[in-house]
Amino acid sequence: MNAMVAFFKSLSLKELRAGMAVTGRYFFGKKFTVQYPEERAPQSPRFRGLHAQRRYPNGEERCIACKLCEVVCPALAITIESEQRADGTRRTTRYDIDLTKCIFCGFCEEACPVDAIVETRIYEYHGEQRGDLLMTKEKLLAVGDKHEAQIAADRAADAKYR
Repeated sequence: MNAMVAFFKSLSLKELRAGMAVTGRYFFGKKFTVQYPEERAPQSPRFRGLHAQRRYPNGEERCIACKLCEVVCPALAITIESEQRADGTRRTTRYDIDLTKCIFCGFCEEACPVDAIVETRIYEYHGEQRGDLLMTKEKLLAVGDKHEAQIAADRAADAKYR
């Protein structure tokens, strides 16, 4: 008996009509299209975009070459080389992030004990050649210097929720 009821329900195409009703509601409803670049979509404060390296207020780079970000990176996109300075501290001589490999997971940012590497809100960048998307230490520090005010504001807002 149940098989006969199911057979006649399938002939009535009830599910198809329900799906078409949903399609019709959205077809005649208000559209959600954003006219980029004139209009900007709202962005989450925890958005993960272009990487940057930060400096201390005295101008010294924060990275202590602990290599935790390199170890935790699942895509193996980070390469770090370091050397010891005369005062006994260790600093990076090479810090590269290959954005063609990076999956923007944020693990590097979470692993950093001194908050040296961060992911900014910048999503408007491109590379015309493969080498353009290799972020060197100099490029990372330049991005960090340029956007330090926004990075610090995001860090303060994020600390509120922890």
